[in-house]
Amino acid sequence: MALPQGKRPLFETVNAKKKVISGLGATRTLSVDESGSMVVLDRAAGIVLTLPLAVPGLTYDFVATTSVTSNAYKVITGAGTELLIGGYTNVDTDTSNAVAVFTGNGSTHVSISMNGTTTGGLLGTALRFTCLSTTRWMVEGFVQGSGIVATAFATS
Repeated sequence: MALPQGKRPLFETVNAKKKVISGLGATRTLSVDESGSMVVLDRAAGIVLTLPLAVPGLTYDFVATTSVTSNAYKVITGAGTELLIGGYTNVDTDTSNAVAVFTGNGSTHVSISMNGTTTGGLLGTALRFTCLSTTRWMVEGFVQGSGIVATAFATS
């Protein structure tokens, strides 16, 4: 049965591939045009990624395919007035597989910084940042850490 012009089926087959951003240097500012991309964290020496200025609907996925061993995998908002809410689960992978949940406070947190141990950034870490408004980004995902895990949410 044909649908009226301009109408789309509720469930569509999606064969489109996500844009993959990988092989980055030490720093990178993401663009609005890259929304929907998967950013591969594949630099053991860490990467600082700056989100573009907030536009509701932007989404970026970050996946660690290499554990960070120095510096950090850091994702920071484009302006000090854009704050993080939401949360993620961090699993202690080296001993007990203890699980902790950390949340953005929506009032001072502007970045996530994963150090490769307690705050995460190990192989298998996956986070999604979704822009909700001109002042709010939602963070959700799964972080792999070691030792006594701690929050990666940060104020700078």
